[in-house]
Amino acid sequence: MLKNVKEAYRESKKSTLIVYFILRTLVIISLIAQILHRNWDNVFLCVLTLILFLIPFIVDRRLKIELPNALEIIILLFIFSAEILGELQNFYGIFKHWDTMLHTINGFLCAAIGFSLVDIFNKSENVHINLSPIFVAVVAFCFSMTIGVLWEFFEFTGDQVFQMDMQKDTIVNSISSIHLNPEGKNKEYTIDDIDHTVIYHEDKNGNLVETTIEGGYLDLGIIDTMKDLIVNFIGAIVFSIIGYLYIKNRDEYQFAEKFIPRLKRNRDVK
Repeated sequence: MLKNVKEAYRESKKSTLIVYFILRTLVIISLIAQILHRNWDNVFLCVLTLILFLIPFIVDRRLKIELPNALEIIILLFIFSAEILGELQNFYGIFKHWDTMLHTINGFLCAAIGFSLVDIFNKSENVHINLSPIFVAVVAFCFSMTIGVLWEFFEFTGDQVFQMDMQKDTIVNSISSIHLNPEGKNKEYTIDDIDHTVIYHEDKNGNLVETTIEGGYLDLGIIDTMKDLIVNFIGAIVFSIIGYLYIKNRDEYQFAEKFIPRLKRNRDVK
């Protein structure tokens, strides 16, 4: 009986392993190419991606938490899309909504993880609590939003400390600020239909350099940050509703189990 369970488990993981080895091979090819071009920043990015690929397997084997195939594949594709396609292949620049898509998925995934943590405790015989479905859904939502906020803190730190551009800048055609008020009053002053912005600065040799930003004014990250949090909010809301309905009627909403990690029970898979 145990042998049949093991075989069924390994069979169910075949699709995940296929996706893992395909993505891993693509990353290794990219790694070799970056080494040949001596692009060490991208080499580090490829190595980091290979390490991140191991997280689902570590969670599965070390923490004894079973990740459903659909969730595991989405996590692997998410990592590949963010690091290799997004950063290495510049999909963030090529495709306007690439970053938005990933942050929406992140909100959904983190809500699923937060939901599973509470649901595991809810069903545990060792923990004497029984939380209502709405409370579990709210905790899942809050967990997802917390992860989203912490990530934005990370991006802000990278931009401020290491002069990166993780919070992608946005060209805007209108700005409103009290600092632009010609009378110095505490009332916003609006400039519309901005055509271009000119920036003057000195280079290392003390020469005056003029930089023109065509199309408007350069917003330094705030719009990108708020957009990321809003789509994270949407992803978190969607899964929290699914999780709530799942707890209320597990038989009717069994598809939710494809995204919910669970503790391994009576399974000795090596």
